[in-house]
Amino acid sequence: MLIQILIDNSDSWILPYANKLVEEIKEIFKYDVILLHKHDNVVSGDILFMLSCEKFFKRLDLNKKNIVVHESDLPEGKGWSPVTWQILEGKKKIPVTLFEAVKEIDAGEIYLQDYIFLQGGELLPEIKDLQGNITNKLVLNFLKLYPNIQGKPQQGNGSFYEKRTAKNSQLNIEKSIKDQFDLLRVCDNERYPSFFIINEQKYILKIYHGKE
Repeated sequence: MLIQILIDNSDSWILPYANKLVEEIKEIFKYDVILLHKHDNVVSGDILFMLSCEKFFKRLDLNKKNIVVHESDLPEGKGWSPVTWQILEGKKKIPVTLFEAVKEIDAGEIYLQDYIFLQGGELLPEIKDLQGNITNKLVLNFLKLYPNIQGKPQQGNGSFYEKRTAKNSQLNIEKSIKDQFDLLRVCDNERYPSFFIINEQKYILKIYHGKE
């Protein structure tokens, strides 16, 4: 059995979790596992897991199963950055769905689902840690059940989240910190920190846990 795990680049936040997943699959199942960072490096095999991939993978013919993990209650919340968008909607229970990749984006049959539970004060590193651990758990559970696992078709048209850019981290100077706390806590301090503009000058804010 050849298992391939694809993430879009070597700088992805999920890389430590993917490395851990590789070792767990080898130890538990004794399968051959390859961790890949480029779509062109995917080869013929048995199962391809796509974790935190921003680009759409087209060569679905190379593997028997092409599995994606997406953090929404599909078909609701297709698209990009579903965890961030749902936190901004005020949600504290976020579904994580493992499904089969098809030609249409985020539209394949659903195999498994779990949940991220938030208290409301977690910052991005803590949120990503929960996300990474749930992702690994779902992948391992799928392999434990495979090949005796059946998918269920998605029901309905659902909704779609657009891709977030740096402009989505802008704070409104007319609103309070409390009103914008969810936006503050989902911003990446290094890649896309929160910011505000006043008197035509841009100011950057970074958020960390502090001691009282």
